[in-house]
Amino acid sequence: MTNFLAVERALRAAAPYALLDTARVVLAEHYGTVSVDLLMADYSTTVLRSVDTPASSAPTLPVHSTPQGRAFGSQQPVEQRAPHGGEVTVHLPVTVRGDRLGILTVVLPADRHAAQGIGELADVAGLLGHELVVAERDTDHYLVARRAARLTLAAEMQWELLPGRAFARPEYALGAQLEPAYAIHGDNFDWSATADTLSLAITNGMGEGIEASLLTSLAVNALRNARRAGIGIADQAALADQALWARYRGAAHVATLLLSFDLARGVVQVVDAGSPRLWRQRGKSVERVEFDEQLPLGMFEETPYMAEEFEVLPGDRLLFASDGVYATHSPEGDAYGDRALARALAATALLPAADVPGAVLRELPDYRGHDADDDALVVCLDWFGRGDGPAA
Repeated sequence: MTNFLAVERALRAAAPYALLDTARVVLAEHYGTVSVDLLMADYSTTVLRSVDTPASSAPTLPVHSTPQGRAFGSQQPVEQRAPHGGEVTVHLPVTVRGDRLGILTVVLPADRHAAQGIGELADVAGLLGHELVVAERDTDHYLVARRAARLTLAAEMQWELLPGRAFARPEYALGAQLEPAYAIHGDNFDWSATADTLSLAITNGMGEGIEASLLTSLAVNALRNARRAGIGIADQAALADQALWARYRGAAHVATLLLSFDLARGVVQVVDAGSPRLWRQRGKSVERVEFDEQLPLGMFEETPYMAEEFEVLPGDRLLFASDGVYATHSPEGDAYGDRALARALAATALLPAADVPGAVLRELPDYRGHDADDDALVVCLDWFGRGDGPAA
């Protein structure tokens, strides 16, 4: 049995809350590790936290100024060598299909590191990521480790609705983030992939607190129910509209942008039902892509919806934002708007899609000069086209 296979079998057999303890035992046995730690990215993706320490006392490591953070940001292993060649510390990204969960840190004797390198250990980190996703069905251990502060109940409900914060396939790469991460109300993003399509929904919620989360939850689940029935996005919007109208009778509604990408042709169907907006970066040019704005879901009974089409080309970057981003005002009353978003896109052109939403959202507090009074959502999609993207 190979070392990797032995680790794989052990992790698959481990109790869901004991993945790190199991990894420590089998990595020491088969790879000679001296110590092993698992760090999870927090909800705002600004710090990393060890799963091995009680949540109340867990130290945090900044994502942007530590070796662990460099490994997380670059998605490449980062090595630290002890003086005089004693031990080597390796920080390995723990990532599942583009969704960056955290960092696996292992310490090896220098001779074992020189003999085996880090190729298989990087594979072990990827394997651990898949096991973490499965384990979270049965334990709160890793979710608790991600919390640098307590989530509001509304935020708890919203994060449970999300598919992840990033997703990558050969044809495209997605990244998304919500702020304030620990106190969001109603904004939401959702995606689903098939062999031939990518479905994407950007929802700008209404209201505050639990009421906003309940409204968005109904809208998202109504859209998923319609999508899983195999119908087109115009009818998905119509069925979700009916579900919201039946519950709220127009007193509450949600603004949603629905998109369906044909992976082979690069043709996108879109239904614009409200305020989420789209900007496209093609080469050095950034422009807002506008559609016929239709009524928000649930505003009136039996609203008809129509789908439009546009084309994406390999190399295009699409940025989606809720009104908590583009309508944010400075102390002087100036809206963040198209010009600032175009500058933000240009400034983040070299970042991968997973990093762009956080980079854009980090600009907002300085711009508005006070704490957020609305949810802010950013989704970035890099389009590679079929056959032109990196390996998944």
